[in-house]
Amino acid sequence: MIRALKLHRIAPGASVQDRGRVGYRAFGVSTGGAADPLALAEGAALLAQSTDCAALELPGSGGVFEATAALRIALTGAPMRAALDGVPLVWNASHAMPAGARLEIGGATSGSYGYLHVGGGFDLPQQLGSRSAHLAAGIGAVVQAGDTLPIAEDQGHAVGFCLPLDNRFDGGMLRLIQSFQTELFDAATRERLTDTPFSRDARANRMGMRLDSEGEGFATSVGLNILSESILPGDIQITGDGTPYLLLWESQTTGGYPRIATVIPADLPRAVQTPAGGVLRFRFVTRDEALDAERKRRDHLRALPKLRTPLVRDPSQIRDLLRYQLISGVTAGESQDEQE
Repeated sequence: MIRALKLHRIAPGASVQDRGRVGYRAFGVSTGGAADPLALAEGAALLAQSTDCAALELPGSGGVFEATAALRIALTGAPMRAALDGVPLVWNASHAMPAGARLEIGGATSGSYGYLHVGGGFDLPQQLGSRSAHLAAGIGAVVQAGDTLPIAEDQGHAVGFCLPLDNRFDGGMLRLIQSFQTELFDAATRERLTDTPFSRDARANRMGMRLDSEGEGFATSVGLNILSESILPGDIQITGDGTPYLLLWESQTTGGYPRIATVIPADLPRAVQTPAGGVLRFRFVTRDEALDAERKRRDHLRALPKLRTPLVRDPSQIRDLLRYQLISGVTAGESQDEQE
């Protein structure tokens, strides 16, 4: 039987994503890939498979899905209400999905991007070394209701694991390092950036997010007379009206708006998972502090498989409870010799 997932209903803007494309920025193609790379790694850890496996990225809400064959699935990223054939599922965990079963995923209870992973990953054609849809570059496309997504062979078997949820889904503090043009903003403006609470505008997308705040904008001493330079995810550009825009994984590769600072990679998952209206604040860190945060981020990614714990199911939610052997290894108190 062909291994695939049928999409009966799907959130607008949903797309298949992996780690993205590396090495094409000189040709105008940014990395792209999962908006929340940490959620991608969490799904790989839950299913004990490679982080190269592609997952379905769900912006804001999920949909209704049907398995054409028995699958292993994992749910990560922004917590969403999920149920398999009407039975609630734990988020940030792996589950078995029988052939013909229907998975329903509702709206996010916090955060912005949820992820549906399958054992083996979605088997779409690679373009420039990635299965990710890069919407800004016109590579691939969003998925639609009625689509059937093929799934690669699954080398694993185990399900029923979970990972602890962290607190990156409600905004918070983002650490900054200086950018090429930070010194073009006077000290008072830079200080105001770190003193100001910002809210994420609802018009955010995979390219970037507008940051709204009270008070005047953030202007430079040289205006907009900046030559176009290379751009990295995390850069905070200041537009002509003084509004900050935080650029993300699918942003343009060059730009001429001045950049007041850059959010460090370790904090980008928190940034992208901040829901519309969520509050973000900034603080500058030193280069050494940023490098230490990056080492800790990489150590955490490597440690994810060891952080898995068995998922304890609620017996009241197990419809076929009598089929389960809930206690094993119990005898009548006799020795092995007496039993023989």
